[in-house]
Amino acid sequence: MIDETLVSILLPAMLAGLVVLATHVPLGQEVLRRGIIFIDLTIAQIAAFGVLLAMLLEWDSTWAIQMTAISMALLGALVLSWTGRHWPREQEAIIGVSFILAASAGILLLANNPHGGEHLKDLLAGQILWVEWRQIAVAALAYSLLLAIWFGTREHLGHTGFYLLFAVNVTLSVQMVGVYLVFASLIVPALATVSVPANKRLLYGYGLGALGYAAGLAISWLFDLPSGAVITWMLAIFAFLFRAMQRKSIKKL
Repeated sequence: MIDETLVSILLPAMLAGLVVLATHVPLGQEVLRRGIIFIDLTIAQIAAFGVLLAMLLEWDSTWAIQMTAISMALLGALVLSWTGRHWPREQEAIIGVSFILAASAGILLLANNPHGGEHLKDLLAGQILWVEWRQIAVAALAYSLLLAIWFGTREHLGHTGFYLLFAVNVTLSVQMVGVYLVFASLIVPALATVSVPANKRLLYGYGLGALGYAAGLAISWLFDLPSGAVITWMLAIFAFLFRAMQRKSIKKL
C-alpha cells in the first residue's frame, strides 16, 4: 500500500516540485538581484486570474485555459516592464498594487460561483498531490527550453525579455503547485543562499529546495495536512536553519 502510494501520488508530486525548482531557483536569484521581490507573486496572481477568467467563460479545454493564463501573464509582464523603465523608483509599489488588483479581480470573477472558494484555494495553495504525469512531462519540456534561453542568452534578453520569460515560467508553475509555492520556490532558496559564493549558489539553492519539498510532502502525507502550505513552511524552515548555520560558521572563523 505504501509503495503504491509513493509511486502514484508522492513520486509525481516530488518530481513536479523538482521540475518547478529547476527554473525557479535561478530566476529567483535574478529577481532578488534586481530588487523586484514581489514580481513573481504578482505575475502568478495575474496568471491565476487568467485561469479563473477561462473558467468563467466555460473554456474547458486545457489548452484554452493555459493560453488564457499565459496571455494574461504576458500582458501583465509587458505592463510591468514598461512601468519599470519609466518609474523605476516606484516599481516595487506598482508591483504590489498590481498584485492587489489581480487578486481582487479574481474574487470578483468568482462572486457568483458556488464553487468559487474551492477554485480560489486550489489556485493559491495548489494541488501538487494530484499533479498528473502528463503535466510534469509538458512542464519539463517547456522548462528545458526556458533554461536553455536563460543560461544561453540572458545577457541579451534585456528588461522586457526577462519579464516575458519570467511570465511564461510562472504561469506554467501556478497550475501545478499554486501561487504560494511559486513564490516560495522562487524567493526562499534565493534568500537563503544570498551570501553563498556565486559559483555554489545554484547548487545550494537546488539542495534546499529539494529538501523542503521532500520534507513537506512527507509531513503533509503523514499528518493529512495541505501539502502546499506544509512545503512552504518547510522551505522557510530549511532556509532559516541554513542561514543560522552560515552565521555560526562565520563567527567561528
